[in-house]
Amino acid sequence: METSNETTANAHGLTGRDQIMTDLKTLARDAENLLKATAEDASERAKEARARLQSALDGAKSTFQIIEDQGIETAKATAKKADTVIRDHPYESIGVAFGIGLLVGVILRRK
Repeated sequence: METSNETTANAHGLTGRDQIMTDLKTLARDAENLLKATAEDASERAKEARARLQSALDGAKSTFQIIEDQGIETAKATAKKADTVIRDHPYESIGVAFGIGLLVGVILRRK
């Protein structure tokens, strides 16, 4: 069973949202493994618990897919907007990029 903590997340460069998504994937995988491991338990309570867990797991997978699709669509829309702005204002975009690069260079040089 995998676990992760803030130190691991920072070491891998994950953001808060990325960490949540990773944790949810791990939780789903662990739940599936639990379902497989208890498949031989024939008691009625175990069958009922497995059915509820499977239902919750299916719902979580579906919700995860929706969130992932929305994130992809948002990223595409943002990229298209940025492309449009850069194409509409090429010289201003170059100036802004130069200014940001200069600022980052000055800050890094000070350290």
